[in-house]
Amino acid sequence: MSLIDKIPTMSDAEVVNLLTNARRLQESGDERQQAAAAEILPLLEEIAANRKTDRLAAAQAKRAAARPKKVAA
Repeated sequence: MSLIDKIPTMSDAEVVNLLTNARRLQESGDERQQAAAAEILPLLEEIAANRKTDRLAAAQAKRAAARPKKVAA
């Protein structure tokens, strides 16, 4: 199983950590590391952004559910 296949099963923290490492390797790695980072970065950035959006939506829904209902006067 390749790393790309494992990404959907990773936790949010693992995805962010991998994204951080890929960005670092793209800047300071050797040619092989830079090529591998360039291959995986677009997918990681998309997944990280989607997961962040999902977390924010879930938090917003939780806050909305916790608010007391307004009573018409």
